[in-house]
Amino acid sequence: MTRLRRLLAWLFAVVVLIGLTLAGGFLWLRHEIAAPGPLAEEAIVLVPRGQGIEATAATLAASGAIRHPWLLLAASRLEPGGSIKAGEYALAPHVSVLDLLAQLRAGRVVVRRLTVPEGLTVREVLDLVAAAPALEGEVPAPPPEGSLLPETYFYVRSDTRAALVQRMREAMDKALAEAWAKRKDGLPLKTPQEVLTLASIVEKETGKPEERSRVAAVYINRLRIGMRLQADPTVIHALTEGRQELGRELSRADLDTDSPYNTYRNVGLPPGPIANPGFASLLAATSPIDSREIYFVADGTGGHLFAETLAEHNRNVARFRRLRSGAP
Repeated sequence: MTRLRRLLAWLFAVVVLIGLTLAGGFLWLRHEIAAPGPLAEEAIVLVPRGQGIEATAATLAASGAIRHPWLLLAASRLEPGGSIKAGEYALAPHVSVLDLLAQLRAGRVVVRRLTVPEGLTVREVLDLVAAAPALEGEVPAPPPEGSLLPETYFYVRSDTRAALVQRMREAMDKALAEAWAKRKDGLPLKTPQEVLTLASIVEKETGKPEERSRVAAVYINRLRIGMRLQADPTVIHALTEGRQELGRELSRADLDTDSPYNTYRNVGLPPGPIANPGFASLLAATSPIDSREIYFVADGTGGHLFAETLAEHNRNVARFRRLRSGAP
């Protein structure tokens, strides 16, 4: 009986010891996966499509984000949840295994951005898309001029260039439809395409936001009375076809260029847009200020001087020439 009691006591002690060991191991493991990791500075890690958690754990260990691959595997079993998602991840310094696992499951990947400035041609926008890092695939064939909305676009690694360009086209369609719906009554613009064309001229004429609707009003007034638009940017487009900057001032000979885009020779709008206008220029074309101005000229400071009469315009031109020559 004494020997049985001793055996039972010994077995109890063994069970208690095993239990304490397991509990201690569990607590140690919980501490390890919740503790700050070894990563000294931010690192970028790519998880390819189709890669399982075992291979990902090995990748993270090789990058120095975790001490051992099995820590991530253990954490995934201790904290049941969704599967990890492919993508490009920016790992914070000393990220814990638990936080890393949560980031991988949530798919909190690196989000990149591409900013398309207003007034670029389609060719120039496609050059930006071609140079954007982490995009995949070829640049698609150039869409029609003016069909890409300038703004900041966000994307992730493995997005395609074709898909990003399509988003730009859809954004322009949406912006143009919104501007067209807000158009003033009585405008001499028959279609959204004509709005897009006028907005592209406004975009190239002025870089000052406060001038857009005023410049648009000048061209609207000229259209109403059948006066030539005489817009320098359209002549530049006729000369360069939107392929590059002109790199010089327009000459008198340039103004005689035989092109449907030369608004010094042709009445009305050119056949189509000369660049990609931003949403503000679209709104300016559909909601110009109320004015009778039909002339404007540069003021030498980046803005313009506006006039209702030719006599007033000639005085503004003379003033600009004096400023450019440095005369008092």
